[in-house]
Amino acid sequence: MSSESLAGLSNDLLYSAMAVYAVAMYCYAAELAFGTPRRRSAELPDRELVAVGASPAYDVPGSTVATDEDATRQSKASRLGRVAVSLTVLAFALHAGSVLSRGLSAGRAPWGNMFEFSTTGALAVTGIFLILMTRRDIRYLGLFVLAPVLLTLGAAVTVLYTESEQLVPALKSVWLLIHVTAAIIASGILTIGFAQTICFLVQDRREHRGDGSPAFMDRFPDAATLDRAAYRMHAFAFPIWTFAVIAGAIWAENAWGRYWGWDPKETWAFITWMVYAIYLHARSTTGWRGRKASYIALIGYTTFLFNYVAVNLWLNGLHSYAGVG
Repeated sequence: MSSESLAGLSNDLLYSAMAVYAVAMYCYAAELAFGTPRRRSAELPDRELVAVGASPAYDVPGSTVATDEDATRQSKASRLGRVAVSLTVLAFALHAGSVLSRGLSAGRAPWGNMFEFSTTGALAVTGIFLILMTRRDIRYLGLFVLAPVLLTLGAAVTVLYTESEQLVPALKSVWLLIHVTAAIIASGILTIGFAQTICFLVQDRREHRGDGSPAFMDRFPDAATLDRAAYRMHAFAFPIWTFAVIAGAIWAENAWGRYWGWDPKETWAFITWMVYAIYLHARSTTGWRGRKASYIALIGYTTFLFNYVAVNLWLNGLHSYAGVG
């Protein structure tokens, strides 16, 4: 196939992936909306019946008694969840085909501009989510993972789109594979950690208010579980981001003759590193665990987004390779 045909195929696959992602996101949302709270789901296989005249389980805060109606609802919700996972796998395959076709059309790694970094970064988010799904059931995160994926892809095709072309001379280096790959992987893990942090903060607030009435967050694990999961994601991403920053410094010395020049991209990458370092340190300090540490994590992700959007689009520097006019 010609380069033009491969580029066209890449675009078609990307739009197809977005359509499937959207359907999968709706299925995740429907599972959360119609499923039975986690505190009763363990009882559903037994299909325990409520005595005549007794109130349904969901009318009694904290009740673990399951009804036939609960079992039916949970069965339908679980089916929606399985469909959502299957659609996510399909969308990931289409998405991966789009990224691969884009790389083949240009004859290089498919992350030489902001459009390509966005599509590949979104692919990393979905891939990491699916890998985590093989270890434990985290379908409850599906809505909060696919929403930013779709937003990123939407921005990529409407605002950031750039025709497939060769790299500028400064990017023609093996360090493009090493440095940017590490940054993409770290960004995917940090996005999952961000979603878990948001869910933790909401759940923690509910638990502290002592509100036992049925609510959307009943479908989620308890706050402590969400907090530990978010911490593991951030702890996993931090050394990868550290490597990305170090690899970028080595590449800078190779390209420009200096390891560090406080270019806007370098500066904000370092700020992001510092904030997450403070977060991890705060986690080891008893008085800063939980909500306080989570707020630091949110600041860290905000600096990451600023580096990704503002620095690439509006701040001039040696790293101005967004490719957007």
